[in-house]
Amino acid sequence: MKTNAMRILETKKIPFELVTYPFDEEALDAIHAARTVGLDPKTVFKTIVLVNERKQYWVFCLPADRSINMKKARSLTGSKALELVKLSEIQNVTGYLRGGCSPIGMKRPFPTFIEEAAFDLPFIYVSAGRRGMQVRLNPADLLLSVDGKRADFI
Repeated sequence: MKTNAMRILETKKIPFELVTYPFDEEALDAIHAARTVGLDPKTVFKTIVLVNERKQYWVFCLPADRSINMKKARSLTGSKALELVKLSEIQNVTGYLRGGCSPIGMKRPFPTFIEEAAFDLPFIYVSAGRRGMQVRLNPADLLLSVDGKRADFI
C-alpha cells in the first residue's frame, strides 16, 4: 500500500527503497525502528515537529540517536519559544500518526530542516508515512522532496 510520501517521491521521480518491519505500539521511536531492521541509528532519521508562540510549525529531521539543540532551533526559526507538538495534535497538524510521521507529504507544507549530518551519508532512512515503513533515499533528494534547508541543530 502506497503512502502519500511514496506517491510524492514517485511524482518527483526521486528514487527510493521501501523498508518494512514489524512495529511495536509500545516502541514507536526511530531507534527501535533502526534496531528492528538492523540499521545504524545514525542513518535512520526521526521527524520532529515543533510549534512556536505564534502557532507556526517547523519540521526537523535528525539522526535517531541525537536530540535537537533548542537554542539552535529557536535561532533558525526566529522564535522566542519552541515546543514539541502535543501527541494529541500530531495527526491533526501533519496527517500522520506518531511513529509514522514522515517529513514528506504532510497535510500542509511546513518549513523543514534536515540536519547537516545527513549530508555526510550516501543515503538515510525516514518514515514512509506509516508505522513499520521507512524509505531509504539520498539526503539531497529528501531535501528536494520537502523543499527543505540544510542546517546544524544538534
